[in-house]
Amino acid sequence: MTRHTLTWMTLAAAFALPSLALADGPATTKDGVMVDHKGMALYTFDKDPNGKSNCNTSCADNWPPLMAMSSDKASGMWTIIKRDDGMMQWAYMDKPVYTFAKDTAPGDKKGDGMKDVWHVLKPM
Repeated sequence: MTRHTLTWMTLAAAFALPSLALADGPATTKDGVMVDHKGMALYTFDKDPNGKSNCNTSCADNWPPLMAMSSDKASGMWTIIKRDDGMMQWAYMDKPVYTFAKDTAPGDKKGDGMKDVWHVLKPM
């Protein structure tokens, strides 16, 4: 291999590394809080038992579930649960994960502590 080829391989690897941050799940950590790929805070709901979402219909309008695609695979602390509507949702340590409709910009955490049952998701 030439030096030129090695330089390009090194650059390609360096650009690939940021995408690896999401390889173990659908989120990353920013300022001590788990966020989705858009930088929006993620939340859990105290009324959800492990592995089940109790936030449906109008609740899910305000607290959109972090949906999983059929091609997504559970990994590490991230699992995928089936919602009542048959759709798939990400869960962290078996707790379903949501965003909050009133968070309008990355870094917003307006839902943290809402009604004492919604909490930002912090990594374990």
